Amino acid sequence: MTNFFLTIIKGIYGFTETIGFPNHGLTIVLIALLIKTVLFPLTRMQVKSMKAMQELQPKLEKLKKQYANDKEKLNVETANLYKENKVNPMASCLPLLIQFPIIIGLFQAMRAYFVPELGASFLWIPNLGEPDLWILPILAGISTFVQQKVTMSGQSQTGSAASQQKTMLYVMPVFMAWISRSFPAGLALYWFCYNVVSTFEQLVIHGKIKLKRGEETAK
Repeated sequence: MTNFFLTIIKGIYGFTETIGFPNHGLTIVLIALLIKTVLFPLTRMQVKSMKAMQELQPKLEKLKKQYANDKEKLNVETANLYKENKVNPMASCLPLLIQFPIIIGLFQAMRAYFVPELGASFLWIPNLGEPDLWILPILAGISTFVQQKVTMSGQSQTGSAASQQKTMLYVMPVFMAWISRSFPAGLALYWFCYNVVSTFEQLVIHGKIKLKRGEETAK
């Protein structure tokens, strides 16, 4: 998997050379766009599945109370409820299981590629292979917070789930900002770009940003 993504990184850098703007920072931006575009159908499937599960929660709670003393009947009725509403409870987990090895493989490849010896610079960053101690970590933390906030706005968790979400909303940005200080700047830049694209993606999925279809013509 790592070698596969190394090939992609080198290929995209070769593309930037072809268009007359050879730059490793631009390569990272293009990789983030490519990965999110490829994973968009899975992300949309996950969001729709989670929304469908949330809509069924009142009915599921009713079944739990109705068959509190009959677990076998509860399982049967729960399965029937999912079937009637065409909801697959595993559909929200499957995209995550597929995305996880992709993201890990890409991170490993980028960590192997963006070494200090590469001498790649971008904007204010003198070397993408060395950590950026302030600006990128702050951007990584802020973008993580915004991305999670937008994602949560499309969900309606209650009880302990809502409490856990709220905790993660504040813990994860701080953690990502802190850990980005030890990452090569190329990795932190990728995480920031990935979050920006993810935020836009969530806004589109939740209908807060309307994309015009190609077949529509301007009036």
